Amino acid sequence: MSAFASIKRGLEEAAVHARGGPSGVVEHRPRAVDVAELRGRMGLTQDQFAGRFGFSVATLRHWERGDRTPHGAALVLLNVIERNPAAVLEAMRPDLHPA
Repeated sequence: MSAFASIKRGLEEAAVHARGGPSGVVEHRPRAVDVAELRGRMGLTQDQFAGRFGFSVATLRHWERGDRTPHGAALVLLNVIERNPAAVLEAMRPDLHPA
């Protein structure tokens, strides 16, 4: 398939999907995470949780108060933290990523 044909097909699928039709696009929606409960279960303070996983403390506080809801990549990361925090910590180790 040519690059043009591939791009055209992708745009057509996106348009069908945007209209709510069957497009063959698989959409993954991470489930909501109770951030305060997760942090509490891990026995971490807000400062510790935010520092360990790369969130700002202010953002974490907003999530826990319900002022804001995590979405996008942050929500995906929270789902991974909930299921396998060691994997996230290992991926963030600087010695595993040479400069």
